Amino acid sequence: MAEDKATEYPETADIETSSEDYAGRFSSAAGKWMLRLQEKVVLGWIKHENKYSVLDVGGGHGQLAGPILSQGIDVTVLGSSDECAARLDSEKIKFVKGNIIEIPFGDKSFDTTVSIRLLPHCGEWQKLISELCRVAGKTVIVDYPTGQSVNCLSSMMFGMKKKVEGNTRQYRLFKRFDVRDEFKKNGFVLRSRKPEFFLPMVMHRMINCPYISSFLEFPFRILGLTGLFGSPILELYSREED
Repeated sequence: MAEDKATEYPETADIETSSEDYAGRFSSAAGKWMLRLQEKVVLGWIKHENKYSVLDVGGGHGQLAGPILSQGIDVTVLGSSDECAARLDSEKIKFVKGNIIEIPFGDKSFDTTVSIRLLPHCGEWQKLISELCRVAGKTVIVDYPTGQSVNCLSSMMFGMKKKVEGNTRQYRLFKRFDVRDEFKKNGFVLRSRKPEFFLPMVMHRMINCPYISSFLEFPFRILGLTGLFGSPILELYSREED
């Protein structure tokens, strides 16, 4: 079934990130801690206005759609397969199947577009950014891993990640200005950025204790090293005219 879906659209990385297996990576104490930190940043960037709308592209396993909905914000999830809706609350969250690099909505259809954990797995990531910008009336929120961090050792650590996480995949490492320049081409400018961790996420998964992980990350954050070399990076972009 999944193989049939994979041939329907050119980019289908969101099918994997929508699965029960992938969601299981965040079911541990460390995983839930990571999601809480991410959720806090993203919710802080989304304006809690009446009739505010958000399009979550590739957010199939509900890591952000649910929390955004809980703030009284209208949420639509776009996925490249019906499988991507399996973990969503179908009564409250609207799901649309479509091409994630040819988003089936008009220009400025939503106040904000969000795409988390998708950019590094998307071959045509420039097209994804272009489409996120096109349908966003105000802001776009994305995240990505950067090679300007301990992730520069990712090829050496892949075996360890595979052993700890089980279902990890190869992914693209970005230079910070690669993403920023692509948004600039589409008329969006960086408004805020939040590097999440200085230490590798796989290390936190191995420790699996949020208290210890927070303690270990604290000095790097205070010294400004997380801001310089942290990864993944959450970024908020808005239209230049705003």
